[in-house]
Amino acid sequence: QALEAFKKHLLAQRVQIEEANAQDKADAEVAVKAGKLSSALYKRLDVSGSKFDTLLKGIDEIIHLPDPIGQVTYANQVSEGLDLYRLTCPIGVLLIIFEARPDAAVQIASLALKSGNALLLKGGKEAQRSNAALVAAMAAALKDVGLPTDCIQGVDTRTEVSELLKQDKYIDLVIPRGSNELVRSIKDASRIPVLGHADGICAVYVDEKADLDKAVKVVVDSKTNYCAACNSMETLLVHQKVAESFLPKLSAELSSKDDVSYKADEMCLPHLPKDISEAAQEVDFDTEFLCHTMAVKAVSSVDEAVEHINSHSSGHTDAIVTEDMAVAETFLRRIDSAGVYHNCSTRFADGFRYGFGAEVGISTNRIHARGPVGLEGLVIHKYRLYGQGHTAGDFGGQSPKRRFIHKPIDGVSNAEEIPQAKAAKTA
Repeated sequence: QALEAFKKHLLAQRVQIEEANAQDKADAEVAVKAGKLSSALYKRLDVSGSKFDTLLKGIDEIIHLPDPIGQVTYANQVSEGLDLYRLTCPIGVLLIIFEARPDAAVQIASLALKSGNALLLKGGKEAQRSNAALVAAMAAALKDVGLPTDCIQGVDTRTEVSELLKQDKYIDLVIPRGSNELVRSIKDASRIPVLGHADGICAVYVDEKADLDKAVKVVVDSKTNYCAACNSMETLLVHQKVAESFLPKLSAELSSKDDVSYKADEMCLPHLPKDISEAAQEVDFDTEFLCHTMAVKAVSSVDEAVEHINSHSSGHTDAIVTEDMAVAETFLRRIDSAGVYHNCSTRFADGFRYGFGAEVGISTNRIHARGPVGLEGLVIHKYRLYGQGHTAGDFGGQSPKRRFIHKPIDGVSNAEEIPQAKAAKTA
């Protein structure tokens, strides 16, 4: 109901939201020209037109997803009359800090509502009007369905954020979405667990057995579909046997794009346009360009490609283009990233494209939530144990009074199907 109301208010207030967004973009454009704002952040500001339509589709998808709360993921008869259930439940209070991207506020709020979490939203000052208009629509939706309007709140100033990062007693998880500097500063300052990623250094490897036309399509999309995104390609690795034939085909396809440039090693440099190419430095393979610049390197084998990526990648998303299934499986198995792809663009690393409806962000953390984080990443577990006066002492000693059975309990998929919960309803 809350999500339906949210969509209704977004539609009703679309004109006001897009007007607020237009003002933010106008100010941001001035800031970019003055050198006070990066072009990458400016590109992420837009929440009008087709971007707005995509937001609404995302809410629809989330509405139709199964309820993630109260799902029984483990049911075990520990002993006679002693039953154990593991259920999903909300994390609690989430603090989301994001730069630009007002669409992130909608995605995250929708997932928070569906998963039963309370939410504090801190957007960048460059999107202040857009964020305020969106939060107003959220508050109206919450009021419509009788939920407290303050279970989703906006946070305005940097000072408030610095104080919030100390409130580990009241806030359960921080999710930053933005630049490396933003994420690292939050990780350094926070007493609260942080879920996210600092860099989006994604690579595509074009193997010697690649279909080169297919490889051109994958590389062009990975780099130019939306170059300011964290899932865009930054590094291109090419097998040395196909570098001479592949790189001219790629550069010809990219010739119509604005501001394309290459930082290439000595084997690749002769096969790229001289006027927009330069010799690569080692630091280029550790750089998130967020524009149409790419680092290009020739490798002698899939082994060298894997070694390079595992040494330089941020663990986000990496892809291989090849018709050799054995080589593809080697790559997918050995690359240590949250997403590993075969013959498709890195731009698919996205909660909406994965069918999650939306995402709160992409995690490269080595914890339960890795890659695009949707509903399943916003729930944790609690254990219910139903007994009849059982004590641990009954199971110990030379002649225990009770014995462990540890027998699966079938037919219980959610909290309402737990026999004891059913009995409580009819009591």
